Amino acid sequence: MLRPAGRGRRLLKAVGFGLAFAIPVTVLAFVVREKFLPVIELDERLIIAATDITRDNPWLKTALLVWQEATQPVWVYIVSSAVCLILWRRHRELATRCLWAFITLMVSWNLQLDLKAIVRRARPVVSDPVSHAPGYSFPSGHVACAAAIATTMTLLLWPVLSPVARRWLMAGLTAYVLLTALDRVFLGVHYPSDVLAGIIFGVGLGTASYAGYIGWNPKRPDDSPPPEGDAGPESSKGST
Repeated sequence: MLRPAGRGRRLLKAVGFGLAFAIPVTVLAFVVREKFLPVIELDERLIIAATDITRDNPWLKTALLVWQEATQPVWVYIVSSAVCLILWRRHRELATRCLWAFITLMVSWNLQLDLKAIVRRARPVVSDPVSHAPGYSFPSGHVACAAAIATTMTLLLWPVLSPVARRWLMAGLTAYVLLTALDRVFLGVHYPSDVLAGIIFGVGLGTASYAGYIGWNPKRPDDSPPPEGDAGPESSKGST
C-alpha cells in the first residue's frame, strides 16, 4: 500500500510549483492593471522601438506576419493533440501520460483566455500600426500557449527520446517560444510585459501540472518501476 503522506508531499510540491509561477504573473497583472508608471513607460518605449524596426524592414514584417499565422494557437494545439494521440497509439504504456498532456493543453488554452478577461488590458496603440489583433493584451495568448505546449511536449516525449533527440527537442521548442514572443512585440500587438507573463504562465502551468501528475501515484523506494519507464527529466539523472 502507498502511504498517503507520500502522495500528499508530492501533491504539495505541485502546489508549490504552481504558486512559484503564479505569484510573478499575479504581480505583473496587478502592475499593468493599476498602470504602474515605470513599467507602462518602459513597455511603451520598447513597443515603439520594435515596431519602428519592423516598418523599416519590409522583409521582417512579412516574416513576422507569416509566423503569426503559422503559430495561431488553434493550429499548434491541433498538432500537439495529434502528437498525444500518435504517442498513445504507439506506446500504450504511456496512456495516462498522454491523457495528462492533452488535459494540460486544454486547461492552458482556457486559463489564458480567462486571465485576459480578468485583467482586461488594452492592446498597444501605435501610430501607423504594423498589425492588428482582437481581444485583450495580457497575457499574450500566442506566447502563453507556446510556452505551455513547449513545456508539456518536452515532458510528454522525454521517455521515448534518446539524449540527443531530447536536446534537439528542447532547443527547437525553446526557439519556438522565443520567436513567438519576439513576433508579438515586433508586430506591436503585445507589450513586452504581456509576453513575459505568457512565458511564466505557460512554463509554470506545465511544470505544476506535471508535478501533480507524478505526485498522484508516487512510488516507494522499494517499488518496481512503473510501466511508463522513466517518468521524466527528473528521473533520468545519471542515465546515458
